[in-house]
This record gives sequence, structure tokens and C-alpha cells, in this order.
Amino acid sequence: MDIREMKPGRDETVARALLRIQRAAYAVEAALIGDDRIPVLHESLDDLRAASLHWLGAVVAEGEPPVVPAEAVPARPYEAGRLVGALAWTEDATTVDIDRLVVDPVAHRRGIGRALVDAVLTRAGDRTVLVATGRANRPARALYESFGFTTLGDAEPVPGLWITRYTRPGADGRAAATRPA
Repeated sequence: MDIREMKPGRDETVARALLRIQRAAYAVEAALIGDDRIPVLHESLDDLRAASLHWLGAVVAEGEPPVVPAEAVPARPYEAGRLVGALAWTEDATTVDIDRLVVDPVAHRRGIGRALVDAVLTRAGDRTVLVATGRANRPARALYESFGFTTLGDAEPVPGLWITRYTRPGADGRAAATRPA
């Protein structure tokens, strides 16, 4: 798996592939949490391209065995160069805030999300890292907790839609101020 920077604002082809994966991934989360009011689930191509985010993409590497969707009949492998996941974040001098992590549902459980989180943590260096996910999204929560993220608490950004906020303190051990829900 190659992890590389992406610029969906500059490349419509990348943006379209990213939007397809984002919608599929957040549809899975919506089913897990029982609520489809996740804002990025309904984001338009123009909104995605205009977002002021840094992006990393997970791409099937040249010479790597293709990702074969378990559900596909007959199976159509994802060949080299195919985008299978992405992570977006904002940052400043002290904090990296993971805005979204998406993995193509047919490529779940293959370490793609883990590789993307690991890559952004490496980029974060000594800075505090923040992230939020649906409170009932156990797979995402387990992933973040496995990297040492600790719970900041739950928030209800819209009535009935609950998220859990996490932090991973920087080198000085202090967590950054919490972001709004």
C-alpha cells in the first residue's frame, strides 16, 4: 500500500474517487450508529474540493497483490493505482485534527485505516492529535484507542447524533483544547 499526498481541490478525478469512497464509508458508519445525519455523508463534490484540508490517500501499490473485494461475485480486484482509503486533517503549530478517515468498504479489515492513521501521527510529530467518531462506531473507536488516543468525552452536534471525541497528547503530555463538536 502506498500512502501519498492528494490534492482533490486541484484534481477532479482524485476528488471523484475520494467522494465515492467517502460516501460508501460513511454509509457504513451511518448503519453502525443508526443515524445518517453525518455531515460529510451528504457532502457534494464541490464541497469536498473546497474543504481546507490536508489529504493522504492509500493506493494499491505497483507489484502488490490486488485488493480483492470479498463481496464481489465474480471478484474484480482493485489493481495498482486504485485509491482504497484516505485521511484528511487540519493542523496548526500545536495540534493536528483528523477531520475524516475513510476506507472503501470492500477493503475493510486490511490495515488501510491503520496505515493512514500511522502516517498522520508520524507527520504530527510532537503535536497533540484530535479526532472524533460516532459513539457507536466500535471499529473506529478500537482503532483510535489502539494508537493510544484517550476519550475527551461525548458530544451531540445535532440532537440525537452522538460522537466521541479523542485526544492523543503531544510530547509534552498536555492535550490541546478540545474542538467544538
